[in-house]
Amino acid sequence: MKKLNNLDAFAFIAGYHVLLVALLPFVWGDLSLWLWGLFVVTFCLGGISITAGYHRLFAHRSYEAHPLLEWFVLIGSTLAFQWSALSWAHDHRLHHNHVDTDKDPYSIEKGFWYAHIGWLFSYQQVFDKKLAGDLLKNPRVMFQHRYYLPLAIVVNLVVWGAACLLVSPLAAFWGVFLLRVFALHHCTWFINSLAHTFGSKTYAKELSAVDNALLAFVTFGEGYHNYHHAFAADYRNGVRWYHFDPTKWFIWAAHKCGLAGKLRKVNQVQVLKTLIQKDRKLLVERLQEEADHRAAELRKKVESIAAQYEATATNLIRKMKAMREAGADMRNSLRAEVKALRAELSHYWKEWLTLTRTISHQYELAHHH
Repeated sequence: MKKLNNLDAFAFIAGYHVLLVALLPFVWGDLSLWLWGLFVVTFCLGGISITAGYHRLFAHRSYEAHPLLEWFVLIGSTLAFQWSALSWAHDHRLHHNHVDTDKDPYSIEKGFWYAHIGWLFSYQQVFDKKLAGDLLKNPRVMFQHRYYLPLAIVVNLVVWGAACLLVSPLAAFWGVFLLRVFALHHCTWFINSLAHTFGSKTYAKELSAVDNALLAFVTFGEGYHNYHHAFAADYRNGVRWYHFDPTKWFIWAAHKCGLAGKLRKVNQVQVLKTLIQKDRKLLVERLQEEADHRAAELRKKVESIAAQYEATATNLIRKMKAMREAGADMRNSLRAEVKALRAELSHYWKEWLTLTRTISHQYELAHHH
């Protein structure tokens, strides 16, 4: 099944926005706890199906899913009305391959509102089979793609019918369909707009993507977008223990239940190594613009500490792998080496933070960790 054309997409999106406002006076007296509860449940089912399914499973292959889990997210995603997994994942892969360029379907370089919603009314998808070869071979993905609209209509009618057992039909239509689609659409679109505008660039300063903890609360953890663009294959977006990432928890729980496997995760050593590699380039380029003797000294120090950290990190990763594969007689010796390398790495990291803060303050270079 083809995507809706730009005119149909505009009519559908504009239509539910108008109905949402126009019907509010008629359902105001029916805004009960039951209605809000039904809205939250369907919002969560649709949202997690998009983030754990469309995004982290199908677009990025950050884990493998049992067919039952695939069916769950493929059916659940029809609550979000964001078209098929095949079409969604194709466009998202295009976004990552060409982020912030003209080939990016929802490039923030074309403006906030274009990235948020305007692209839906002007973007012409040219489907590249090479970009989605794995999905084209997935029978469940292809079934959903071929019959997306009938599936979406049936699922939403069933949900509406069930909601009518608890609230009035009009209230169910308003709260469990119109409001839910409105909220799911805008929360997803916020990732294309807000998550490329307001926040911190912790891992990839050269990209527009930012980490926004507040946005993570309404997008099931997708707000840690700078990390995601730096390490797109990681099944997590929020990597700290305090990061709010329900999608990560959902995938982890599915793994424990035997419904997901091969969860891809970038270890912290590799994360910091990549961060230093990226920052080193930016810092050196910035310092080369300065002609004073102090800048030249700092540039040499940047190169030195970055090289020391990279060499130690590479050695540590190699030793950790050897320790996992070694027999019991060698493991204790390797464990001691790993511990020493971790301490050395920690020392270099502290030196790196001190150095980059010094450069930031002296040369007005924004730099935050």
